[in-house]
Amino acid sequence: MTLFLREYARTRGEVGAIVPSSPRLGRALTRYLVPSPGRSRAVLEVGPGTGAVTRHIADALGQEDTLDLVEANPRFVDILHGAYGGDPRLQFLTGMVQEHELGTYDTIVCGLPFANFDAPTTTDIFDRLLGALRPGGTLSFFGYVGGATVRRTFTGGTARVHAVNGQLALRRILDRHTFRTELVLGNLPPARVHHLVPAGDPVHPG
Repeated sequence: MTLFLREYARTRGEVGAIVPSSPRLGRALTRYLVPSPGRSRAVLEVGPGTGAVTRHIADALGQEDTLDLVEANPRFVDILHGAYGGDPRLQFLTGMVQEHELGTYDTIVCGLPFANFDAPTTTDIFDRLLGALRPGGTLSFFGYVGGATVRRTFTGGTARVHAVNGQLALRRILDRHTFRTELVLGNLPPARVHHLVPAGDPVHPG
């Protein structure tokens, strides 16, 4: 927790959490990481932090499955390497997700702090992630309850305009792509998990 607080204070534009995700939030984010007998699955986690959700993903992987981790914070990357560097199913990509050529994935789990991003950044990231999904794939991410309101309240001027426009862009994306949203109270702070599919894909069962 101390590391999260320190990194949040140092680079709050990249780190949106002050504590690691709870097990309940991890389970919600990985709800659609389901077994697929007879074929390998490709999974992407963007913004894994120190690996609280990565543990849930790794536990659900089969021997032939793969997991790509994209993390911008070098201190968090060192922790991830220490925990999972010996697992050949995992690949570590350091830097922003916009800097990497993504593969194609069955499941994407995202922990980026979209409340901190402007509209072009939000739109670009979702275009990349949704475009990297295979047919039938899902993208799951979360936002803290009240997080957007807090950011609007405590910022002003140009920063507030960017925050408001970013939230409007996110709402348009949610309206077009969400098939399920769930509230996770057992997290600090409480969070909403959104499950998305590319436009035109079949709606997944709830």
